[in-house]
Amino acid sequence: MLRRALFVLLLAGVLALGVGPGDTLFSPLPQIYQVIRSTYYKSSEIPDSQLLQGAIRGLIESLNDPYSVYFTPEKYRQWEESLAGEYSGVGMEITLRNKWVTVVSPLPGTPAEAAGIKPGDVILAVDGESTEGWTLEMASSRIRGPAGTTVTLTLKTQDGTLRDVTLVRQRIVVESVRHEYKAEERVGYVRILRFDVDTGALVGRALYSFPLQNLAGIIVDLRNNTGGLLSTAVDAASYFIDSGVIVRTKGPAVGDRPYSSRGNNIPNLPLAVLVNEGTASAAEIMAGAIQDYRVGVLIGRKTFGKGLVQEIVMRLPDGGAIKLTTAEYFTPLGRAVQEVGLKPDIEVPKVEDGDQDLEMQAALEWIRTKAGQPAGVSR
Repeated sequence: MLRRALFVLLLAGVLALGVGPGDTLFSPLPQIYQVIRSTYYKSSEIPDSQLLQGAIRGLIESLNDPYSVYFTPEKYRQWEESLAGEYSGVGMEITLRNKWVTVVSPLPGTPAEAAGIKPGDVILAVDGESTEGWTLEMASSRIRGPAGTTVTLTLKTQDGTLRDVTLVRQRIVVESVRHEYKAEERVGYVRILRFDVDTGALVGRALYSFPLQNLAGIIVDLRNNTGGLLSTAVDAASYFIDSGVIVRTKGPAVGDRPYSSRGNNIPNLPLAVLVNEGTASAAEIMAGAIQDYRVGVLIGRKTFGKGLVQEIVMRLPDGGAIKLTTAEYFTPLGRAVQEVGLKPDIEVPKVEDGDQDLEMQAALEWIRTKAGQPAGVSR
């Protein structure tokens, strides 16, 4: 059965690449399988499932795309678990930059944040083993692990400093939305940590908990938000954008696809959106739409610059899955985000003093100057 599955997989790869079934380009692959089975000295110790997974992994890794991943059944289970906002690890989002494992952002209240890990830190080694040439899947699997166990990361900070950090893994529970009413300022504050399945509904619940008719303004905090689901970013942005396209994706499978506002009943109050170098992906979708429609201002520092869309394109019979980058996304005005990021309207310098929140101070001051006025007109 698995031998047949291997053949079907290879044939599917041929067809996906537009190569005719009679073409000889991929014909060596089933021959290689037969050679392994007939001549490799430990052939009897290698299950077909291992060869199948190796073939799939090789196809995906040949794309040289850090965001396209083959999930084994166990890795796919862990990935789905993380989408629900709960998993075991150290609590940070990583990517590949210049072929090195790089921190996008630590999550609040996690071992990674407590250890002082910052966006842009490069992870040179995990438990003493160099990460050079690693895929994201390899790095993630080595950094995650059972709660209570330790992992040592060798980090290179943005100023070139090298340091080793030993972290105790724990159960990470990500509360995707937090909110607070700042009564003295008459400001509603909403922090979005991730865009999970229920984030849109939670943003709405937070907003409607405020005395909307008496608000001077709203602050949405997207700092160190590493992204999540495109659809929930559209849901969340819809609370602030009355109508129109929020994001547009372009890819070979879907063509040019617009995602429009779901409609908005929230008053168009002065809106300040806090961003920094850890604001990425779906968070940049929301921030970019708000900036393009001029219904709010971005305050902080230039965002991370991840403007690609990933989807699960195939679920495999053994429980594994394939996630591919299927499209690039663009803001309503057609701006690219990938490797560019978003420049804030009001720049705030980075400070290491944890007692100062200059972005928050700048947002409150801006709202004071705009109190009673809408930030802009949705187009």
